[in-house]
Amino acid sequence: MSMIDVFNGDADGICALHQLRLQSPSENILVTGVKRDINLLRRVDAAKDDHVTVLDISLDKNRVDLQRLLDGGVQVSYFDHHFAGKIPEHPNLDAHIDTSSDVCTSLLVNGYLKGQYVAWAVTAAFGDNLADSAYKLSSALAINNKELNLLQELGTYINYNGYGSRVDDLFFHPAELYIQIKPFKDPFIFINESSSFAVLKEGYAEDMAKAAGVTAEIERESFAVFVLPDSVWSRRVSGVYANNLANNFPDRAHAILTRQDGNSFVVSVRAPLSNKTGADEVCRQFKSGGGRMAAAGINNLPQGEFDNFVAVMGKRFGG
Repeated sequence: MSMIDVFNGDADGICALHQLRLQSPSENILVTGVKRDINLLRRVDAAKDDHVTVLDISLDKNRVDLQRLLDGGVQVSYFDHHFAGKIPEHPNLDAHIDTSSDVCTSLLVNGYLKGQYVAWAVTAAFGDNLADSAYKLSSALAINNKELNLLQELGTYINYNGYGSRVDDLFFHPAELYIQIKPFKDPFIFINESSSFAVLKEGYAEDMAKAAGVTAEIERESFAVFVLPDSVWSRRVSGVYANNLANNFPDRAHAILTRQDGNSFVVSVRAPLSNKTGADEVCRQFKSGGGRMAAAGINNLPQGEFDNFVAVMGKRFGG
């Protein structure tokens, strides 16, 4: 019998898996990729009585392959907070899905495990830009503000590492980063002892400094659109820069469009933090778009669709 862990390559996916394997250690097959590589179940070849754990990827985007696995006798545990559509009713499926705007997959796993590894759930919530949820959950930890800020940094850096069009854009393959984190029950020991924390911290600072020099392509009271060049640093920073803008302008929606292949964009959309809805509605109107209410994206927006995208942003968020 094979055990397979399928997880998003961002902070939420990695920290969700880390919590589960701290509770139930095992050397499972790992299936992951860059943050936007969400059609991961198509890469899973499993047989009857195998067990697949799926973390932080949309059920709706993986529906066909999920049904293939279930019908083949595979046992599937599914934890996620993205748009799911209709959840299959199947005896082989154990689904834990909540699309509320203040929930992430690691918070769902934290509840499932009855808060055994809260610090890692807090780390993930910060990484997913759910600061209010992270602060609320952190009340269960006996830590000071300096330590809480370290968890916020860690979550941000793990999340930052997941962005990119391909694995070569990243500092660490998400599976490699998970393996580095795996021995550490205490995130503060990981921060102090792992060289990867310092690598990501330095890369994040350099990339964010470059992004800060980019002026808005469109800036209105209710939303703003930024266009980043086709470069490795911009592919790495697009999502965390969108989170940074959302935090600095909480009443405004934001879109970061990163050029790719000369005639298209990768898009990150953030709803206003003051009303964390609408990002998924915008992105699902375009092919390869999806996500959750507060944060969503489009993997390939043709350049000719730019004006239409801006119009959709304006219609949904005003202005």
